[in-house]
Amino acid sequence: MGHRRKKGEYGYREYRRKVQVGEVLFGAVMILVQLGARQFTDSQAVKNVLTVMAILSVLPTANVASPLLAAWRYKTPPRSFLERVQVYESKFPVLYDLILTSKEAIMPVDAAAVHPTGVYLYCTSRKVDAKKAEKFLNDMFAAHHLDPHVRMIQEEKAFFQRLESLKPVSEYEDDGSTQYTLELLKQLSM
Repeated sequence: MGHRRKKGEYGYREYRRKVQVGEVLFGAVMILVQLGARQFTDSQAVKNVLTVMAILSVLPTANVASPLLAAWRYKTPPRSFLERVQVYESKFPVLYDLILTSKEAIMPVDAAAVHPTGVYLYCTSRKVDAKKAEKFLNDMFAAHHLDPHVRMIQEEKAFFQRLESLKPVSEYEDDGSTQYTLELLKQLSM
């Protein structure tokens, strides 16, 4: 997992967590360096400038720390899960490791199958109200001129049954909405 991961790729959550931890640590060190540098000058004006710089450095650090803390508990699913889902990638596109957010919920989506008949999301969090999440996502899709056929599935067995029942995308006419849907899901993800 040493190389850069993109949204929608397996391992993105773990990769993003490492990057964000590094960014937060860097920001914290810079704040401490700026405050520590105050001790090495006698000029009150320079001390004031260093204090203001440290204060202004807090906001970008907090902006990185906030999503890091919100998504901390959501790990990349086990490799065995990836192996089970990869079988279907020849039939239709699949995104992994998404964390979709609404005003009411954080939705960890381990896999999202994008198909002409709908978008099928596997969400592992029991705290997420699937019906509210579906309504939010369907409204979001409709606002982006996409057919609102999003289904959130919280049971692994039901998710794999749904994947098994889907026909290959090649059997459907391509109107470009599949690629647009993939991009929209990536944009909605943290």
